[in-house]
Amino acid sequence: MKKKDCEENLDPKKHILILTADAGFGHRSAANAIQEGLVELYGDKVIVEVVNALDEPTAPNFLRESQSDYDRWVRNVPELYQLGYEASDNPVPTSILERSLVILLLETMRNLLDQYTPDIVVTTYPAYTMPMITAIRRKHCRIPFYTVVTDLSTIHRLWFDRRVSGCLVPNSLVAELAMSQAVDSSKITVTGIPISPKISLEKRPKNKIRKELGWLPDIPTILAVGSKRVDRLLDTLNVINHFGSNVQLAVVAGKDEVVYKELSQVEWHIPAYVFDFIENMPLLMKASDLLVCKAGGLIITEALACGLPMMLIEVIPGQETGNAEYVTAYGAADIAQSPIEVLETLDHLIKDDQALLKKRSINATQLGKPQSAFDIAKILWNAALQVKASAKPRKSKKLNLEEHKTDQKG
Repeated sequence: MKKKDCEENLDPKKHILILTADAGFGHRSAANAIQEGLVELYGDKVIVEVVNALDEPTAPNFLRESQSDYDRWVRNVPELYQLGYEASDNPVPTSILERSLVILLLETMRNLLDQYTPDIVVTTYPAYTMPMITAIRRKHCRIPFYTVVTDLSTIHRLWFDRRVSGCLVPNSLVAELAMSQAVDSSKITVTGIPISPKISLEKRPKNKIRKELGWLPDIPTILAVGSKRVDRLLDTLNVINHFGSNVQLAVVAGKDEVVYKELSQVEWHIPAYVFDFIENMPLLMKASDLLVCKAGGLIITEALACGLPMMLIEVIPGQETGNAEYVTAYGAADIAQSPIEVLETLDHLIKDDQALLKKRSINATQLGKPQSAFDIAKILWNAALQVKASAKPRKSKKLNLEEHKTDQKG
């Protein structure tokens, strides 16, 4: 798109800029789901750009590299990651972090506003909140700015700022946290974490989907999803393989080549279907009765939207602790982080004609929000329709630390 200085956009189409990052899968997946929802509902009336601001040339290299460092930290030194996460989630450290992010990312945010001239800006990554608010204010643009929170319970303070146009949250618990951080209740909407619209559009019964996938019908089906951050997957699958019950198993290695190679060499005693990576995760979830996974916000949200109960075998301390506590408290999941716990949990779920498993499925369905991407798309579309740009803004100027003090949360 041609560069402009936040002036009124004469294109009748609405331009929506979604900012995300690639620290884990959740932020990018949420952004893609919102884009899918907008395009599905409004077609050629809307132009949606999903941009990783950390990939922009003006973003500092160390911030860009922090995305790949995330995987190494949470896998190799989870306790240290937890310590850093919790230490930064306090008023004074958060304020210092926000000021630093503004200095580091302000130029990037201004450039993005110039390049895309959006009618509305959305972020699925908390580090962009303060820098984008500052950029919009400094350019004197009347552009609505929305945050979409992508964690279920343990929420960092970076997510919340009272000056956002809207704060879209996964549940009432996070809504209360937002209000406790001075976000006005009128700006908060419980939407759920945005997930692929494909989940809500898939209505076929399980057996029909299983037939399409080449799986057996009328048999308890376990879907196990791994990644390079899931260390306990192989031990868990070994228990399932020797469980001795009438079950079938589908395993997605999540692009972990080492795990995929090992899985391909296993002597399976139950029907097993092994994938390196798939694009149609919602379809596999809809065909399954139990999901074995880590406690990531995205995969838990997708499972809930499918009414799929979970066995959580990995929980990253700090960030994912709240996710695990949330779904177990409402009876939609169990935590099993050792082989004996996996065995006990499976036995309890499967016995008595899967009575407990069916109860877990009902609970998951009640928590799930399969329409989340569409609900968020409608909110953003209505906000974009109300945008009426005023006169061309004054030329923006460089921000120094003293000027930035006037923009701090009050």
